[in-house]
Amino acid sequence: MSKLNDSKKQYDGIKIPEELSQIVHDSIRKAPKKQPKNKTFKQWGIGIAAAATLFITSVNVSPALAQSLSTVPVLGSIVQVITLQEIQVAKDTYNAELKTPGVTGLENKELEKTLNEKYIAENEALYKDFQKDMKVIEAEGGGHLGMESTYEVVTDTDDILSISRYVVNTVGSSSTTMRTDTIDKKNEILITLPSLFKNDQYIEAISTYIKEDMIKQMAADENITYWVGSEADFESFEAIRPDQTFSITANHKLTISFDKYEVAPGYMGVLTFEIPTEVIKSHLISDYYIK
Repeated sequence: MSKLNDSKKQYDGIKIPEELSQIVHDSIRKAPKKQPKNKTFKQWGIGIAAAATLFITSVNVSPALAQSLSTVPVLGSIVQVITLQEIQVAKDTYNAELKTPGVTGLENKELEKTLNEKYIAENEALYKDFQKDMKVIEAEGGGHLGMESTYEVVTDTDDILSISRYVVNTVGSSSTTMRTDTIDKKNEILITLPSLFKNDQYIEAISTYIKEDMIKQMAADENITYWVGSEADFESFEAIRPDQTFSITANHKLTISFDKYEVAPGYMGVLTFEIPTEVIKSHLISDYYIK
């Protein structure tokens, strides 16, 4: 577990660019303005957007990295997600495949640029850590080492774009971490979990609901295990972090996610809980995002 915890700490410790921190800071203060219902990105011809060829300037990274640029199908709006960079390693028992997402089509170029720079920095840091670990294992006589970094668009509507990035480390057993960015496509701001609420009381409200749901799930199915309550085998889950990984679904519901091993045994994998709106309604700043 120590190796997995070290990898998780390395990923959590990747520094967010100061420019992005400022954008997050600004977004908390920027009250979103509702748009007229008839003014949506559906006015754009999807066929024209799908036929367009996308070119992205190559990023300046080590020539040792195998890179490629590719696009995914248009995601129903002018804002798109692409594979900005791809890093592959295949050497004996050492394998890595790191896919870096990139956001394009935002008019807020500062937000677009800093998000993409953060994603590139994350995967380059992961690649450097992989190289270091590979050298250590080789010096100790060899072994197996694997790393995979990929992404998924979990929500794409006229209003919201949520991109989840997954990192899987394999050293004997495996760990999985997930981080999600949620973007307001109309107002072009990065949404943070604290920015949705009046104050930090949301932490207790969400945590209480999740603990109760964990206990209910375990009572209903003996194959489900969470580290919650006095009988937990490991440190019991008490509360979410203020910046816990979250996303907003297409039907305007809040979800909270946990990494593999964060609140349950490894076989439970990455875990996501949908929070009923009535649980957090009194704590929300507005019903603009969560309904």
